[in-house]
Amino acid sequence: MNFFKSRSRGPSDVVRALRDSIARVDGSPPGGDARRRASEDVSKWLGAMKGILFGADGDEPSPELVAQLSQEVYSSDLLLSLVNSISKFDFEARKDVAQIFNNLLRRQIGSRWPTVDYIATRQDVIFATLAGYDNESVALNTGMILREMLRHEPLTKVLLYSDEFYQFPGYIENTTFGVSCDAFANFKDTLTRHKQMVAEYLEQNYDRFFLTYASLVASQNYVTKRQSLKLLGEILLDRANFNVMTRYIGSEQNLRTMMNLLRDKSKNIQFEAFHVFKVFVANPRKPPQIENILRRNKDKLLNFLRDFHNDREDEQFTDEKQFLVTQIQSL
Repeated sequence: MNFFKSRSRGPSDVVRALRDSIARVDGSPPGGDARRRASEDVSKWLGAMKGILFGADGDEPSPELVAQLSQEVYSSDLLLSLVNSISKFDFEARKDVAQIFNNLLRRQIGSRWPTVDYIATRQDVIFATLAGYDNESVALNTGMILREMLRHEPLTKVLLYSDEFYQFPGYIENTTFGVSCDAFANFKDTLTRHKQMVAEYLEQNYDRFFLTYASLVASQNYVTKRQSLKLLGEILLDRANFNVMTRYIGSEQNLRTMMNLLRDKSKNIQFEAFHVFKVFVANPRKPPQIENILRRNKDKLLNFLRDFHNDREDEQFTDEKQFLVTQIQSL
């Protein structure tokens, strides 16, 4: 019988063992015993990391050990390795990766967020996490990590100002329903959480952004079209985006798009389009080209609005519709 306890593994040992296990997973062919054993070791060392970060056996985590572990994670570039190889891990290990990531992202020392500062210098971690949407088996795990990153403006700014940001529409349009919804949630977070920074981005990149966004509004997918219209209304009506809104509602093409969507076969699409259309009509300084379109279609619009969603029991909507009728009558 062994009366001596084995030496407990410290943070540096855990990180080193986990990196070695990941390397063995990456280097082993799928389905073989070597891959299985390596995957089991990955799960074991992820569990050891969780024990340090969250506490084990009912004990509170040690701040000193957490600090040591964090430094080992940063110096070894472990976060990028975890994201790049997560699809090769077991189901529970993938969940552990997301929990470990998010624990580290929430770690704060005074006014500093050490993991946020680290990832801001290793931007590949952000882009690798976004690329998780390419793989349905891990998309919701990496989506959870990305959602936590987007809570922090420096990381959101990296993504927003990158070409990779424009991969979102593809993930929203060309993936399964669950992955699409998760991608749209993170797309929305990117565009709404840090308002002033986003407003500056939209002003500087107006043409590229709204050309891409138009493809979502024109989607053949009902959910994508409805969500995109609703988000468009939120963006335009946000006070921080006043300059962007002014430019958007000065476009004849944008007005025609919304007028066509008011007649969509889906009543919900019609309703979301109404909330964008009303911004064109309510603008007290309509450009001549916008006023001309509204004036030419005055009688048709008045007849249309009088019967538009009369069955909807929504006092605010009724008031807004009446306001638009009044505005169009006065043209």
